[in-house]
Amino acid sequence: MKLPNLATPDTSLLWLEAHRVIAGPHRRAMGGTPTEDQLAQALASLPPGPTRWVVDDLWTPSFILRDLTELPKGAEAQEAFFRWRFTQALALEEPHFVQALEVESGLWLASGIREDLRETFLQLGLRLERNVHALVPRWLHLYNLLAPSLSLPGMLLSLSPVEPGRYAGTLVAWGRTLCLLRQWSEPLDPAGWLEERIAPSAAFLQRESRTPQHLYVWGSPAWPESSLPTTILDERSVLGEVR
Repeated sequence: MKLPNLATPDTSLLWLEAHRVIAGPHRRAMGGTPTEDQLAQALASLPPGPTRWVVDDLWTPSFILRDLTELPKGAEAQEAFFRWRFTQALALEEPHFVQALEVESGLWLASGIREDLRETFLQLGLRLERNVHALVPRWLHLYNLLAPSLSLPGMLLSLSPVEPGRYAGTLVAWGRTLCLLRQWSEPLDPAGWLEERIAPSAAFLQRESRTPQHLYVWGSPAWPESSLPTTILDERSVLGEVR
């Protein structure tokens, strides 16, 4: 099953994954973090003005903080607290810029990006007079497209190809709101994802009375049959006809 277009094409969208970059008609394969020349060529394909960057999950780690009943007073203290919790939880060695969003009372989503990588993106945008309007993890962009229009609990895979037929990436699930987020940098094939990552996550959600009713997959052209109805998100459904 494949969805119709989820949204009209965004002419100011820079789609940046570890293996490729897409900007309007511009497409280019990559093998990791893009160079400034590669980014400049991609941005040149977009109309003038602010750009929205959708960035690979591998560069924008995220996690959910639960049961936060009291936060430090003041914006700077809160920023420092979330940055500390983020760094500790993910055992990160390099400094990250971290943003936190309250999903519901006591539940926060924290997402980060290496400070040097973020600074590179921002400075390039300034030099090219294309200010970065937003830097959004790919999984969150996909989630925001899907979840508001769906009334039943669901699960999304946001995958990055690492080796032929093997993927790293993010698993997220929602009931009324976002309720589960897990990320893996170690690649597995789709059968491994089903057995080692999806099945345990679905069992956890069932115990929480949030059993997923559908699985949405981005990044793999095919997916094995399972007990969970599955939709493969193709480029046209997410990026629009012009991509």
